[in-house]
Amino acid sequence: MRQFFQRQDSQCQGLQVIPADGRRTRQRFIRLPWLIYADDPAWVPPLLMERRQHLSPRNPYFAHARSRFWIAYRGRQPVGRISAQIDDLHLQRYQDATGFFGMIEAENNAETFQALLNTAETWLHQQGMRRILGPFNLSINQEPGLLVDGFHIPPSIMMGHARPYYAAAIEGQGYRKAKDLLAYRVDINYPMSETIRAIQAKAAGRVRTRPLRRSLLTEDLQILRNIFEDAWSQNWGFIPFTEAEFEHLGHDLKTLVDDEMVQIAEVDGVPAAMLVALPNINEIIGDLNGRLLPFGWLKLLWRLKTAYPKSARVPLMGVRRKYQENLVGAALAFLIIEAVRAHGIRRGIQEVELSWILEDNWRMRNILEWIGGVAYKRYRIYGKDLV
Repeated sequence: MRQFFQRQDSQCQGLQVIPADGRRTRQRFIRLPWLIYADDPAWVPPLLMERRQHLSPRNPYFAHARSRFWIAYRGRQPVGRISAQIDDLHLQRYQDATGFFGMIEAENNAETFQALLNTAETWLHQQGMRRILGPFNLSINQEPGLLVDGFHIPPSIMMGHARPYYAAAIEGQGYRKAKDLLAYRVDINYPMSETIRAIQAKAAGRVRTRPLRRSLLTEDLQILRNIFEDAWSQNWGFIPFTEAEFEHLGHDLKTLVDDEMVQIAEVDGVPAAMLVALPNINEIIGDLNGRLLPFGWLKLLWRLKTAYPKSARVPLMGVRRKYQENLVGAALAFLIIEAVRAHGIRRGIQEVELSWILEDNWRMRNILEWIGGVAYKRYRIYGKDLV
């Protein structure tokens, strides 16, 4: 990283926040976490290719969102970064003049956080926004929230990490908690309780589960999307995936996931619940230092065949709203979890993370705690009025 980060004694030099609009500055923006987390053993370097794709104009998120990116410098030394986003789908749904900040990383210095957040706030205010929420990297359907508890454990695939001082630094700029999101960890060998068996027995004959059909991927992606939108539509901050965004997700599923790691449950032949689980490749990419070229791809593919991850993450799970208040809904949840669990055991997976879970989603939290799940990480979304 030397070509991007020239270390120097620059604490006494002036602080500037510069737009990261060009190719070279965008590269610096992407690589800045290597500087912030250089001595953090829990941090996992993200894949640079994936981060470039995430911030590329080809990311389907940008078809309905506007954004800006900035880097903070002390002299020539990068010391922080931030983004600001305005999501037209959010504004259409909520009409609340709310914009977002995200991608925040910075040195342990209140002045740096103040400069970065002020820059994002000013741009959003100029665009007519009256409130700011964050961090979102970039949307609520991607990487929401700031890690505020669980710093010592490496993040799972597509989950954020943070330094412990971030929360106090953000709160020092007038931000207050809007919502907490939880990550639950479940031992895949949990014992099946009699209560769960009884709930499943009540649904026998009406409910069946099946894996993703790779030969009918387009059709199954549409089913997954429809269930997600119905199941999550009343959740805090919900924004539907666009068709292009779900197609993008489908590409990731096709590349990384066994068909059995995606389960669809049907009631009387009609799709009613779904679950998507991803192998936690963060276990096997740490030593790649973000690089897939020239030989990283070969290492990654080889490890997925010979040293499959011991953990997985469930980023998407949903039961249609018509079943959420009755025993059929509970049975649907337990049955799709059980179907993925059975395959995970065959694959050698030992534990599964389910994230994110809204702190007040007691229905899902109770289901997870019935099977021995423990909330082991907490992510916070902050809000502030813009004046």
